Amino acid sequence: VNDWYAWDYYTFSPIENPTGSDEHSVKVLRGGSWSNIDTAVRAAKRFTASVDARLEDAGFRCAQDAQP
Repeated sequence: VNDWYAWDYYTFSPIENPTGSDEHSVKVLRGGSWSNIDTAVRAAKRFTASVDARLEDAGFRCAQDAQP
């Protein structure tokens, strides 16, 4: 998740591949972990964290663009 967070970003963001706010203070974390409540585990759930935060229940997913 490369997106920068702003609470109102989706009111003015591009429809395709939004990159997030230009403020660059906190990043977006998506989905939950084993330690979250049921409603927070959805992939659509968004959290925020500063770029230097160390969180025991946050990880990452490896991804690759689809090949043509």
